[in-house]
Amino acid sequence: MKILIVSATPFEIAPLSLHLNENFNKVNETLYQKGALQVEMLVTGIGMTNTAYQLGKAFAENKYDLAINAGIAGAFNKELKLGDVVNVVSEIFGDLGIEEADGRFTDLFENKLIPEGSIYDNGKIHNPDAAEFSFLPQANGLTINKVHGFPSSIKSIQKKYEVTIESMEGAAFFMACRNAGVKFLQIRAISNYVEKRNRDNWDLPLSIGNLNQVLLGLVQVMQQA
Repeated sequence: MKILIVSATPFEIAPLSLHLNENFNKVNETLYQKGALQVEMLVTGIGMTNTAYQLGKAFAENKYDLAINAGIAGAFNKELKLGDVVNVVSEIFGDLGIEEADGRFTDLFENKLIPEGSIYDNGKIHNPDAAEFSFLPQANGLTINKVHGFPSSIKSIQKKYEVTIESMEGAAFFMACRNAGVKFLQIRAISNYVEKRNRDNWDLPLSIGNLNQVLLGLVQVMQQA
């Protein structure tokens, strides 16, 4: 079995990288093997463009049984606690569209500039295999180029879309996997709330630690499969 672990930055998956270095055979700079399991690490860089490019390149050159996007995220819903790890079951591009003359934002699906069907359902991309990972709570993702940090814009985007978390890569990951026909999973650990920007309220150590506990558990299960 060959899996691809995808992350925007190396620090989000640093504990997993350490585990692989210590417990797996290192085939090359990004590929590790133990028994029948191969784990390839792909750090794409932050944002949709980097993610789409790097995944397009990876999928053109290799075949994977599963791709896992792992990272941190901001939560709109305060029922989620900092450090919670969620299974993102749907994604939507949150700032791909048009600013109207009255200041409203309308996305490309509302303007019928991207057709529905294929991988899109009312502008959303769903993970058809998400139910296989039901041990994690589900979340609906919003992917943006500019993270929200101003109260009025946060209120506006929450009114427009029914979403749970936001990231800068999720929808690009979903789009690439669906178009390539690669089975996938996106897991995100809550590092902060989507609120008036205040980095003092974030908890990166907790979220990264919990994220990697889940990743390590998944790798161990796949070793036994």
